Amino acid sequence: MKISAFWVVVVAIFVGGLVLTEVVDNEYYFTALYVILQATIMAIAWNILGGFTGYVNFGSAAFFAVGAYTSIALNKSLGLPLPLLIAAAAIVCGLIGLGVGYLTLRLKGVYFAIATLAMAIVFETLITNWAYVGGARGAYILTPETFLWFKSYIQMVFIVMLMLALTAVAISRMLNSSRIGRGLAAIRDDEVAAECAGVPTLRLKLISTTVMGALMGVAGAPYPFFVTFVDPVSAFNLFIAVNAIAMPMIGGTAHWLGPVIGALLVGTTQEIITVNVSSELNILLVGIMLVLFITLAPQGIVGLWLKYWRRRKK
Repeated sequence: MKISAFWVVVVAIFVGGLVLTEVVDNEYYFTALYVILQATIMAIAWNILGGFTGYVNFGSAAFFAVGAYTSIALNKSLGLPLPLLIAAAAIVCGLIGLGVGYLTLRLKGVYFAIATLAMAIVFETLITNWAYVGGARGAYILTPETFLWFKSYIQMVFIVMLMLALTAVAISRMLNSSRIGRGLAAIRDDEVAAECAGVPTLRLKLISTTVMGALMGVAGAPYPFFVTFVDPVSAFNLFIAVNAIAMPMIGGTAHWLGPVIGALLVGTTQEIITVNVSSELNILLVGIMLVLFITLAPQGIVGLWLKYWRRRKK
């Protein structure tokens, strides 16, 4: 059986991550890589609904936070291991995405965006008043005393996040090139024409919101074990939602590779600025980059490259 170059690259990246844990001792690099990989998953998740389908979602931070608090609640009540917590968060957030999508996908444009933002506020209010997971005071997570064969705990969570990011990239790629992806592209281009052509628009949009919610939950599930303290203000931070929107738009929303490129570019730049200048400049950086790309290159980096490639072929 012929193995595609994509899977060779995926395996090579994962092996490279394992090698990195053996040759690099500075834990900061793994912390920074974790943050970038987490942002990559969120950018991919947002793009499945916002880029592939054309429904701009401002409530992405809610799914991330629900994934994090699902981990906290199940860890406190059942003491489940991290892989099961991630799976549970994916299921819970996927079902929430399905339910929210069923209620809001009849709205379009700015009305849908406002509805998703309102949904995020509702979930934040519920979490803030849920005493079992700490409420407004937040919750602490104790890190495990053993971390497999890795030298440190941060190396272990880095590898976990690397596996999740590679899985998210594979899902996005398969969805983009599948029949579902073509249907989502038809909805994005002209939903009325897609319905007239027989595309099951509501069903495909519900699939899109479900996958988006599940991946957002996957990104949020390991978060409490990374920071060890979570409160509603940090989990529902607007900056999380802004990053999830900006990264795919900078990288390019029409192609599965766009969110990956945008997340790697913006995330790496943010980490460099945080270390060398100030973390307060990150929001300004994202805002400037977003305005420049929307104005000068609305198709993103991937769109610019494809446009250049077509001209070169002609």
